[in-house]
Amino acid sequence: MVVKIIGIDHVVLRVADMDRAIRFYCDVLGCKEERRVSEINLVQLRAGRSLIDLVASVDPALEGRTNMDHFALRVEVFDEALLREFFSAHGIDPGEVKRRYGAEGDGPSMYIRDPDGNTVELKGPPEPKSEDDE
Repeated sequence: MVVKIIGIDHVVLRVADMDRAIRFYCDVLGCKEERRVSEINLVQLRAGRSLIDLVASVDPALEGRTNMDHFALRVEVFDEALLREFFSAHGIDPGEVKRRYGAEGDGPSMYIRDPDGNTVELKGPPEPKSEDDE
């Protein structure tokens, strides 16, 4: 099997009121704030082994879209060439591979869309930390 999912890495939710969302997920559900990325109005919350990412929905381009931006599935092995070949054979256009932060740290990921247009991120294993990361 080319794609072997080993869990949910993270989900990304658009929220109208960031403070209210943080209070709900942290105070009510017991998540812990892990990090903020101010350039994109993102707050990442630790939810066990996974993350819940909250992004402020202040961008007019997002109006009318659902609250779910995307979800990420952690795959056991991330072989870009094999994944591209596999998805192309299934009529799926694989996005570009970038290094992105996930529940286990930075690592390779790519976005695809399911038949209903939902965005699914495939997240590979974390890369070893370099001296620049510290």
